[in-house]
Amino acid sequence: MEVMIIATRDCSHCANLSKEIDNLGIGHRVAYAEDEMDLCQKLDIRHSPNLIVDGKVIYRRQPTEHKLREYFNY
Repeated sequence: MEVMIIATRDCSHCANLSKEIDNLGIGHRVAYAEDEMDLCQKLDIRHSPNLIVDGKVIYRRQPTEHKLREYFNY
């Protein structure tokens, strides 16, 4: 499973989302929208942060910790 956060560099929620995913023990990477313009256009990303799993947008904007646990079955 490939997990990625796409966010703007000044997104105030990105660090928190990354920490919550870390706490679940799920490996992920953070990509910045400013560096991934083609991917953002392809996935129709217009807000920050976004959670991408296996190339599909799962959440636009930050999900609650409960939603993350529910999605990842924790």
